[in-house]
Amino acid sequence: MRCLATCPAGSYLPEPQGSGQHTTMELGPLEGGYLELLNSNADPLQLYHLYDRMDLAGEEEIELCSEPDTDTINCEQFSRLLCDMEGDEETREAYANIAELDQYVFQDSQLEGLSKDIFIEHIGLEEMISESVEVLEEAGQKSQKRPFPEELPVDLKHRKLAEPLAMPVVTGAFLVGLVSDSSAQPCPSPPALFNKEPASSQTRRKDTAPPSSSLLSCLSLPAGPIQIIPTLSTLPQGLWQISGAGTGVSSILICQGEVPQASQTPPCSNPAVHSLPKSPDRPGSTSPFAPSAADLPSMPEPALTSRANLTESVEQFYCLLRNKYQAKPAGPEGILVEVDLVRVRLERSGGKSQDRELTTLDWAERQPARGGLGEVLLASSNHRRPRETQVIAVLGKAGQGKSHWVQAVSWAWACGQLPQYDFIFCIPCHCLDRPGDTYRLQDLLFSLGSQPLSGDDEVFSYILRRPDRILLILDAFEELEAQDGFLHSAGGPMSAEFRSLRGLLASLFQRKLLRGCTLLLTARPRGRLAQSLSKADALFEVAGFSAQQAETYVMRYFECSGATEHQKRALALLQSQPFLLSHSHSPTVCRAVCQLSEALLELGDEAQLPSTLTGLYVGLLGPGARDSPPGALVGLARLAWELGRGHQSSLREGQFPSAEVRAWAVAQGLVQPTPGAPETELAFSSFLLQCFLGAVWLALSSEIKDKELPQYLALTPRKKRPYDNWLEGVPRFLVGLVFQPRACCLGALAGLAASTSADRKQKVLTRYLKRLQPGTLKAGRLLELLHCAHEALDAGLWQHVLQGLPAHLSFLGTRLTPPDTHVLGSALEAAGRDFSLDLRSTGVEPSGLGSLVGLSCVTHFRAALSDTVELWESLQQHGEAKLLRAVKEKFTIEPFKAESMKDVEDLGNLVQIQRTRSSSEDTPGELPAVRDLKKLEFALGPILGPQAFPKLVKILEAFSSLQHLDLDSLSENKIGDEGVAQLSATFPQLKALETLNLSQNNITDLGACKLAEALPLLAASLLRLSLYNNCICDVGAESLAHVLPDMVSLRVLDVQYNKFTAAGAQQLTASLRKCPHVEKLAMWTPTIPFGVQEHLQQLDSRIILR
Repeated sequence: MRCLATCPAGSYLPEPQGSGQHTTMELGPLEGGYLELLNSNADPLQLYHLYDRMDLAGEEEIELCSEPDTDTINCEQFSRLLCDMEGDEETREAYANIAELDQYVFQDSQLEGLSKDIFIEHIGLEEMISESVEVLEEAGQKSQKRPFPEELPVDLKHRKLAEPLAMPVVTGAFLVGLVSDSSAQPCPSPPALFNKEPASSQTRRKDTAPPSSSLLSCLSLPAGPIQIIPTLSTLPQGLWQISGAGTGVSSILICQGEVPQASQTPPCSNPAVHSLPKSPDRPGSTSPFAPSAADLPSMPEPALTSRANLTESVEQFYCLLRNKYQAKPAGPEGILVEVDLVRVRLERSGGKSQDRELTTLDWAERQPARGGLGEVLLASSNHRRPRETQVIAVLGKAGQGKSHWVQAVSWAWACGQLPQYDFIFCIPCHCLDRPGDTYRLQDLLFSLGSQPLSGDDEVFSYILRRPDRILLILDAFEELEAQDGFLHSAGGPMSAEFRSLRGLLASLFQRKLLRGCTLLLTARPRGRLAQSLSKADALFEVAGFSAQQAETYVMRYFECSGATEHQKRALALLQSQPFLLSHSHSPTVCRAVCQLSEALLELGDEAQLPSTLTGLYVGLLGPGARDSPPGALVGLARLAWELGRGHQSSLREGQFPSAEVRAWAVAQGLVQPTPGAPETELAFSSFLLQCFLGAVWLALSSEIKDKELPQYLALTPRKKRPYDNWLEGVPRFLVGLVFQPRACCLGALAGLAASTSADRKQKVLTRYLKRLQPGTLKAGRLLELLHCAHEALDAGLWQHVLQGLPAHLSFLGTRLTPPDTHVLGSALEAAGRDFSLDLRSTGVEPSGLGSLVGLSCVTHFRAALSDTVELWESLQQHGEAKLLRAVKEKFTIEPFKAESMKDVEDLGNLVQIQRTRSSSEDTPGELPAVRDLKKLEFALGPILGPQAFPKLVKILEAFSSLQHLDLDSLSENKIGDEGVAQLSATFPQLKALETLNLSQNNITDLGACKLAEALPLLAASLLRLSLYNNCICDVGAESLAHVLPDMVSLRVLDVQYNKFTAAGAQQLTASLRKCPHVEKLAMWTPTIPFGVQEHLQQLDSRIILR
């Protein structure tokens, strides 16, 4: 191709232009050779056109039309193009490097077919043809080990270019094939060529459009399948002869007219090769240099497209899997109420602990996954590297509905709502942790989980080739705590090897096995395994039921149980018990309430729910316990406790005291079969039930020493051997069982005779609880104490706890759930004293916040600004003007520390509300929170500080009572001279300012001079001024010395660690003599000789060094 020679000057590559415009190209030396052509966006047809019009010796510029005339393209040009590209050594070496990379990186079986799909669209035409042959030869073979160097071809550099073409390929307008006399056969008729009868096991093709029969009738083709690849359609019709050694192509047939699409091509007996789709960013382009949509990251194929060429075995497995997940359990088990998911993050807990805990977000900071399931599964797609495994973790406490959410995911896929996945595998983790067992990947996918399915080698091979279309769900990930070191274990990519569970998990999480899949985990936020999830691509938390969702669940429960006449009555029962209503945010408690309500409503109209969780579960288990075999309840309770101490909830057949106990527990619904586990293995129906049974064992057992009982309440920390509170519901249930009246509590479960041993335990717990001082407990333990006192239903214990409550209660950083809010509100209201609350960073719901701050005993409260403003807006919308005024009067932000851009924005919103207060209010004017703010700290750091400070300056004048303005930060705010100038303009409104801290803000002489000019405006109020660690030189020191005598109220001036010299220090010392009111001048700086500083200190003892 004459125009592509490296001797002419200039570049032949066109600049991108708009559609329909001409492109001018300069001629000249090709800096990148043919490799630059490979990486360019130039259309091959344009190059063919340019080839024909270029002169060998010419260097003039020409115009290249975006749509060249097809008359100028002939087979001689095309042949010379291939020869020239092959003759360019740099291009040949680039192709060889790509081939070596393909051989090394993508040799593993699960990525073998994938690598071919990637590279077939990024190399030249001859590469496309030769690679198609390799895919056909290797697609049906099993995985082989990576060959040793001595097993590879000798000439790797030219290996790819020398491979011959073994089959004809139709490329939409090209039919490429070898001309071989020995293998040539008479050309079939057009219907026979394009409508060949497929095998009986394959899908028939419909409505194809054959090309011209006159053209095909003169062509002899070798035997074998034909692949159709859509490409250019503007070339002239005819048979082209192609010359050039090493191309592997002898002729190309150009036929006009429509050609069957990939989905219409009849399958053949050999493995099918996927056709090349059009480039998504170049509509209509079929250039082999453009990537396909399947190879672009974060662009999943539609499910129907990806399954168009599935074999019968794979399609049959897909149908079985879909039917499996489409089936819903009968009765209440099949109720699926969509719960909200909130984006969260894990952060290190305070102190020296390396454990990570869920960050407690303010209600307004919560980011619900409003896009539903699709947003959750594509949460980190924007940050996902191509062909990398995506890990998504969904966290939540026990009983919050994680497993039901997983069922909803599986059902949504089965109903076609997740087309980006071909297969989904849901595996309960409690059936994985078997000591001594080894697994292969196919065992994990096919043999485990509920209703195992058999998948043959063809299905497994398909999964390995398309891992990006696989969703693997590991439910109840905390069950694998024994494997907590798997992240640091050695894992390998070989899928057929047997390995331990630790090794299998290591290979999955280290992205060596099934690389590119989506891995979805559900787990509790506490525990050792949860710490390893901090680096997941996306973290979500199950928020539990809202009030509306709980009501929906109750209605559906009675609808499924066939008792629709009890729906309204059941809702009335629940609403009559506010404590249980607050607990209904937990799906487990909500179901237990429905079960007890159903039983009570069948007995008569005088039904009433208990007021405690202990009473709820006593009501559920009491009737069944009276008819149980002797010792059945106590034996099951002991099992629950022992398994809980080992962080387990599954029971094997041999662990039950007897077969009768096992049959009774199954009949009462206390235990149930475990999905995916052997039939002999059972599990407790809920985690909360296991906690209740564990508390029953502690209350009735004579094996538990009385002096050991207080440790199980976990209210006081122990330095040595701290109690592992995995069964976190045990303390509340234990106090309730021991303190509540025997006849309606322990006596109803085990009989009055067996419950008499609890009297001694009640005395022990009473002494322990009454020795506690609620005011010394941390917020979390104080809430647990309030819950225990509520469960006890003991007036004396309740009054003792209320009397010990401090006047100021801070729950800063402690999450407040709806039950916590209810119990706290009941305690404050019953205490009969005034309280102030700090509810920042508690995640309290707006309704709970309103119920707390609306209490008459709460005189002041602090909460997140955004949450408080949302509460005000809600009260105003509901017309509660009196409560709104009371809440505004109680709200305070003193002291306020801005640590993020959101803090500054929220403070600005608060000031804006004050400025726009309605004139119809009884007490118009300043908001108490704004009016009474006295201390304001600003600590955003060197990046956000300069950006946020101008916003803060605009609202500073609203704080008329501000006394302390601290702009110092350990990370340095660096507001600079500009920030000082902006601040100085607000001094006329800050008449109460006493302390101004401008330390570490990168202030120079310019800023010091601006500050000195405005300081006299604060002469009557300013007591302390700090300019520590800035860049003030002699000029700035002189300006400060000049204004110092005018600052009649100033007591302390700190100018340490600046850059002024002895001259500036002498100016300040001389000015200090005129200021008898100044008590201290901190002036040490490394730029002044120490002897000079000592001399100045001797002149005036108020000068402080160091």
